[in-house]
Amino acid sequence: MKAERADLFLFMGQSNMAGRGETCAAWPEGAPALLEGAGWEFRAVSDPTRLYPIGEPFGVNENRPDGICEAVRKSGSMVTAFVNAYYEGTGVPVIGVSASKGGSRIREWQPGTPMLTDAANRLAAVKTFLAETSIPIRHIFMLWCQGESDGNAGVTPEQYQAEFENMLDFMEERGVERCFLVQIGCYNGPGAVDYGPIRQAQEVLAGTDPRVIMVSRSFASMKERGLMKDSFHYYQAAYNEVGTEAGKAAAEYVRK
Repeated sequence: MKAERADLFLFMGQSNMAGRGETCAAWPEGAPALLEGAGWEFRAVSDPTRLYPIGEPFGVNENRPDGICEAVRKSGSMVTAFVNAYYEGTGVPVIGVSASKGGSRIREWQPGTPMLTDAANRLAAVKTFLAETSIPIRHIFMLWCQGESDGNAGVTPEQYQAEFENMLDFMEERGVERCFLVQIGCYNGPGAVDYGPIRQAQEVLAGTDPRVIMVSRSFASMKERGLMKDSFHYYQAAYNEVGTEAGKAAAEYVRK
């Protein structure tokens, strides 16, 4: 890595952060190539001895059976598109750490749970590595996309907000400055499942907690536009669009 400074991002949440992107005849767009120098992945689980250029599927090898484990379920994500847009907007590269788990509820991201403990340990590992290799970090952030499983379970907005704040308090104590929030979309399966209450909770969080910055609401439009590949997930074109939008918004916030 050749950079005077970098911003550290934890990519956290459930499957639409982990990435389930695919192509089809109607939506043939694949994941973008990484811009030269835009970002590196720190592999806290599989190889915490070096940095790798970010690529897709991001974090595919970062599986800890007693913590955050996705096995072989990852495909293309929003991460590369986000990193490219963020780098174009700030001129500062990203060091990214994968910490997302498909199907996870917000209650599984509470202090003392295996997944949040693992996320904190991954953060501690990358901070140690960067200190030992004299790579200066300007900011520590999270990019968060999660909540579909809570919508499936009928979690109330108030409960989601409270448990989200508990999670964020814990991560803030470990150095996270801001949580950039990608709002969840709509359910695309059978039955009367409504993700509106979770989206409402996320709006309230972004409107009342200065640590939470909404950077994309576009997943909510993807069902109507035919960009959902199943009940919960999206074609790669949708992840690219949302990642780019979120990266531009995060960069704009950081530049203020």
